[in-house]
Amino acid sequence: MKTVKNPIKIYLALILTVICLFTYAHPFYVSITDIVYSSAKKNIEISSRIFFDDLEAALNQDGKTQFDIRKPHRKDVIDTAIAAYAKKYFKVSTNGQIQVLTYVGYEIEDDVVWCYFEIPQSQPVKKLEVSNRMLYNNFKSQSHIFHVTVDGKRQSTKIDNPKSFFKMEF
Repeated sequence: MKTVKNPIKIYLALILTVICLFTYAHPFYVSITDIVYSSAKKNIEISSRIFFDDLEAALNQDGKTQFDIRKPHRKDVIDTAIAAYAKKYFKVSTNGQIQVLTYVGYEIEDDVVWCYFEIPQSQPVKKLEVSNRMLYNNFKSQSHIFHVTVDGKRQSTKIDNPKSFFKMEF
């Protein structure tokens, strides 16, 4: 058996291999959406966490514009663009009826954009159906993780491009 005389060369080779793997690793694209219904509030609150550069790329491609979400010249223009984009690619139905998302606003936290929406909901939610194609035109490996809470009962799911639909019953 041959013994290794220079462990530093092996250590350096290992470090270089790890660096190469991380350099060429494919990035992942994921958003996380919380959907919360409270019968006491008669309201569905939706908050989505999306990497700001991913959302920027999607808005810019979809609207053929150039937005800088972190340093907007006019925040109201970006608000309008996000609301229109969500209306086009994010659909919610409750108890078999399509709902209208009301865009509330967005805020930046580190590398993430928090987008907020509401849906008035006077009837208890028994069935929730969601279609989300946001970012799918830009990122073939896009995934969406959903955490849905209805009157304290929580369910979670994940959909990967091209799958864009899920339903839950409570």
